[in-house]
Amino acid sequence: MRIDAHQHFWQINRGDYGWLTPDLDILYKDYLPENLHDLMVRCQIDGTVLVQAAPTVNETHYMLSLADEYDFIKGVVGWIDFESNSAIDQLNQLSKHPKLKGVRPMIQDIADPEWMLSKAFDPVYTKLVEWGLCFDALVLPSHLPSLLVLLKRYPNLKAVIDHGAKPKIADGEFDDWADGMKHLADETDAFCKVSGLWTEAGGDVSAETILPYITHLLKCFGPKRLTWGSDWPVLNLAGDYGDWYAQVQAIFDGLDDKDQAAIFGGTAEAFYGL
Repeated sequence: MRIDAHQHFWQINRGDYGWLTPDLDILYKDYLPENLHDLMVRCQIDGTVLVQAAPTVNETHYMLSLADEYDFIKGVVGWIDFESNSAIDQLNQLSKHPKLKGVRPMIQDIADPEWMLSKAFDPVYTKLVEWGLCFDALVLPSHLPSLLVLLKRYPNLKAVIDHGAKPKIADGEFDDWADGMKHLADETDAFCKVSGLWTEAGGDVSAETILPYITHLLKCFGPKRLTWGSDWPVLNLAGDYGDWYAQVQAIFDGLDDKDQAAIFGGTAEAFYGL
């Protein structure tokens, strides 16, 4: 299967999406499965991993209901309140659904870069490992040292770094990010998503701008730990679904068929157990 390993849906009137305001223009409307279907057909994408976009358990239930209705949604990455005394109960309830594949706290929006290291979260991480659920790390470059500590603390935690840790491409920053990603690749079993890079590029989404970042991720993680995702519809802030897909295909064109198949589907299937 060809898998888009990272996309979102939302319905504004649900009230889950506090970050979604009218000033975001093109994003401030409903994005539903029927809106993605034609794009998937055009790019011959067989299935997707639907990822949370709001810090509510209710949104996760909503995503799971969509997964029941649409077969192309192969897995769901939801949200639980790590800080709640009922976090394990939330996880237990959600994990009864066969398409719940993991959880994602919205770390990028949390001021403390060491938030993820709180010992209070040990029961959650332990249960994720015990139940074989995945941890999507929505982090920025400033979080990479803490993420390295976390994944060394829980070496059996199935973790994937979303959006290549959102390097500050528009600012031309590379070295510190690249060093942090190399340490994570070398010293842990983390996976990484080739996604979300266009929205970090400040309007310059040329291959020349994006290539060094993708090349570094491939060098660090290799095709069996690297997976492509669209980050649609957030991607729409920077460009077109098909254009992003085509750019990444062109960058990986020199790889053999087996490695390309891994990046565009096989790695996601293996990591999430689709």
